[in-house]
Amino acid sequence: MPTALIIGASRGIGRELVRQYLADGWRVLASARKSDDCPALGAMGAHPYQLDVTSADSIAALGWNLDGELLDAAFLNAGVYGPRHDGFPTRDDFDAVMHTNVLAALRLLPVIAPMVAEARGKLAVISSRMASMGARGSASGTLYRASKAALNSVLVDTSLRFGPKGATCVAFHPGWVQTDMGGPGADITPEQSAAGLRATLAGIDASANGAFLNYDGTPLPW
Repeated sequence: MPTALIIGASRGIGRELVRQYLADGWRVLASARKSDDCPALGAMGAHPYQLDVTSADSIAALGWNLDGELLDAAFLNAGVYGPRHDGFPTRDDFDAVMHTNVLAALRLLPVIAPMVAEARGKLAVISSRMASMGARGSASGTLYRASKAALNSVLVDTSLRFGPKGATCVAFHPGWVQTDMGGPGADITPEQSAAGLRATLAGIDASANGAFLNYDGTPLPW
């Protein structure tokens, strides 16, 4: 039975990834920031873990709990958008976005990637097309864009470090999805996004290590 880890699974794309992997017979490990959300994940059939990605202690506890696991697939889905305005960012705004979207990856990926590498599995971070400099046509969401561009940098470093050890590491744009972040007018549903992400991850090989991809597998410019 293959094993998947979904970090940030309490709602939206993360929860749908859990549902779809379980439906396909996978063993699923899933994290939620709030302990109150863990029973629902357990009721779905996942093995739930409470994880605050902004807490070093919480990340260390997850590493201890997952010691010895082999991960065929892992998604770092946890993230925040931050302020919806493009005015002067406060320090609290900056810290909240950068700690969740970037510092968490710097701390988590070195914990998770060895478990993926040992299984010769695949690791994905949920980034955003908004991070792309080559495809950028708008300056809106500057803080979010900066955080996801930094996340992409962390992913590439992870691919260089753990790709030779057996992990295929990629960054994904999940599409514009009808979630709390994307809003009801977005292009696709969480079901469509998760299905595309899973199919693309399953279909890539080591030659895709370090790539930035759309959920349907289309390459994206950095």
